Amino acid sequence: MRQNTSQRIVTELRARIRTGVLRPGDRVPSARALVREYGVALATATKVLALLRREGLVRPKPGVGTIVRGERGPDLTRQSIVQTAIAIADDEGTGRLSMRALAGELGVATMSLYRHVESRDELLLLMADAVLAEVAPPRRGRRGWRRQLETLAQLQWAGYRRHPWLAQTLSMTRPQLLRNGMQHTESIIAVLAELGLGAATTLQTGVALLAFIRGMAVALETELQAEQDSGVTSEQWMTEQGEVFAPHLAKLPTLARLTSESDADMSIDALFERGLALMLDGLERQQRAGGR
Repeated sequence: MRQNTSQRIVTELRARIRTGVLRPGDRVPSARALVREYGVALATATKVLALLRREGLVRPKPGVGTIVRGERGPDLTRQSIVQTAIAIADDEGTGRLSMRALAGELGVATMSLYRHVESRDELLLLMADAVLAEVAPPRRGRRGWRRQLETLAQLQWAGYRRHPWLAQTLSMTRPQLLRNGMQHTESIIAVLAELGLGAATTLQTGVALLAFIRGMAVALETELQAEQDSGVTSEQWMTEQGEVFAPHLAKLPTLARLTSESDADMSIDALFERGLALMLDGLERQQRAGGR
């Protein structure tokens, strides 16, 4: 049977490990290194590392990357559990993160995890709080309110981008008790409070801004999973679907005209930046009008 691209790369890396070219504790090529070496999509590279982990040949090491598994795994602590779970979720999403899979990554019995975390739900909250700490809000400076809000929003977006599962884990309607998440909320509300909009408007605006950032990021994990399952990026998918959409666009004259005339960047990052600018433009007009 002919191997697909990811299986071929797995076979080559497996051979390096079994022949001792890569020894226990050695770092294996990162996903981005595999992209450069083999000329594959990032989704394919992350799938390769996930397949090697499932075979028990490699494991994530916090602060280092993916390394060849040795006889002895890392000391089992709450931090090592959380960091390993984050590595799995980053590669495969939380849908494939179970306590059993996590125990297999760590080389321990599943029940031993429960001495450190009570449940998978608690683990997800610990993971979310840990990654939010990576993009902690900076100290307040002398920059204007708009620049401060842009910085805070872009920091959060960077966190969602780095960890595509994060948006699906957080809730806007039933906020979780996350120390670092609450600090992000406090930082945005503190900037808005200086605009004199009133307590109710300030709170609504702050939560609306947080909801916009998270809402844009919700698609990230779904897209990552789709790329890993199909090996096709969103750009490739849109190109391949051109013929399918063409007959329907003919019935939508405005959309068809603008699509043909424009070379606008429709990536999710560009849409995020556009949406953020629109929100801040509106807020600026409201602030100039005295909060009315």
